[in-house]
Order: sequence, then structure tokens, then C-alpha cells
Amino acid sequence: MQDNLSGKRIAILATDGFEQSELTEPRSALIKAGAQVDIVSLRPGRIQGMKHREKGDQVEVTTLVRNARAKDYDGLVLPGGVANPDEMRTHPEAVLFVTDFFRAGKPVAAICHGPWMLVEADVVRGRTLTSWPSLMTDLRNAGADWVDREVVLDDNLVTSRKPSDLLAFCKEYIALLGAEVESQPQAEPDPQSLARADNEGVGQQRFH
Repeated sequence: MQDNLSGKRIAILATDGFEQSELTEPRSALIKAGAQVDIVSLRPGRIQGMKHREKGDQVEVTTLVRNARAKDYDGLVLPGGVANPDEMRTHPEAVLFVTDFFRAGKPVAAICHGPWMLVEADVVRGRTLTSWPSLMTDLRNAGADWVDREVVLDDNLVTSRKPSDLLAFCKEYIALLGAEVESQPQAEPDPQSLARADNEGVGQQRFH
């Protein structure tokens, strides 16, 4: 994966009941690529991960969603786990947080049951995406074109179905974030710096 996300700040929105690998693996991949990652949640402290139906590890919350703003982040990740998005989508501040990323056109990645938040935020209409199969009807009813694929990229949205898709999911999302970096306009050279460089170059030529 490209190591070009230095300076990027990514939010992972989750609460108790998140599928552990769907949070920890994207977090590790993003950090490895140079990004800063915040765990954004509803309450302070630690949130409980799940390994399917068994309890997994807890993860420390770094930012409360009521204090978080999409403008402060370069991207958003929505992990699955049944209980996690099911609770999160009942909190208006969490739904608004998701909506604001789409309004700003920032890269979003959602896996497994994570797209439930996209339905609640009403941002899937006209988009092609995937998810855990049980969300298919919800997504289609919300106006999405649901497909059964390992990973789907639709403009600024990356989606996948389940933990076994994580490698492709992380790779696609990091590539999307990297493309955002490459497409940013480069700052114009400072004329004074160019003049100094020209003078130094002339001076160096005199001594050769």
C-alpha cells in the first residue's frame, strides 16, 4: 500500500458492538500509510469489539461525536457489527457527522453493516455499493444499486461485504485517499525563492 497519507486525519465512527477486525485492520492500514486516525464515538472511555458473536477487545475512544466535525477530517470509516451501526444511527449528531462528509465530497468507507449509517444519512440514492447481504433490501429501498462484490468504488465511497474482504477494502480506500493527495494543487513557487536560487546558481557557476 502507498505510504503517502502523511498529514491526513481519518475518523473511524463506532460504538459498542463493532466487528473488531473491521475497525482494527483499517486503522492499522491507515496508520501504516501515514495517516492519523481518531476513534469517534458516543461516550468517553472504551468501546467493546466483537469477533462475530463473541466479545473481542476494547478500543479507546479519542473523540466524542458531539465534538467532532467533518471539516476537521480528510476521510471517514464506518465499520460493521450488528449492534454498532444499529445504535449509532439513532443518534442525530452521528448521522449528521456522516452526512457532512458526503456534503463535502470527502472519501468514506463502509463495510458489512456499516452502510446502515449511509441509509440513515440518506446518501446512497443513485449510488452503487455493497454490504452484508441482510442490508440489501434496506439499501435498495433507499435508492441504491446493491451488488454482491468484494469491494465497490462509487465516486468518493468505498464499500465491502464482510471481514474476508478487508484486504481489498483497505487497499481501495487508501488508494482513494492517495488519489485525493495527488490531485491537490501544488503551491506556486515563491518568486523571491526562485530569484535567490537563480542568483545562487550564477554564483556557483563562477567558481566552476
